Amino acid sequence: MSEEGLARHAYFDHDADTGVIGRGPTLAEAFVEAAEATFALMCDTDAVQPIERVDVEFTEADPELALVTWLNLLLAHANARGLALGRFALVQAGDRWRGSARGERWHPGLERGTQVKGATLTALKVARDGDGWEARCVVDL
Repeated sequence: MSEEGLARHAYFDHDADTGVIGRGPTLAEAFVEAAEATFALMCDTDAVQPIERVDVEFTEADPELALVTWLNLLLAHANARGLALGRFALVQAGDRWRGSARGERWHPGLERGTQVKGATLTALKVARDGDGWEARCVVDL
């Protein structure tokens, strides 16, 4: 990382929506942190129990489009199954991406935050950041 103690995921303001930022030593880890940032807008991801698993696979050569695809696949699965997700994993092999997320069904004990509808191409950027990677985009709320 370029700065000691730099947050692994963060936010930036963008009109009525919110930008998410994921940072990590590898591209896949930066994407995992971007997923963490996205789902942390909706609930306390540390409170989510890893009961159910969601698996995603996709092919994408462009890292920026891969970030949007990753986030939107997770959001689609979470919405379709009524899940709050809180644990994420992703591996990259060339243009192939294989990831998973763990979580549980929404219930009264999980405090709901802001609903995220999807990741957008707005302010989309994936780039090296010092010794690691930074992945950012605006999410539609």
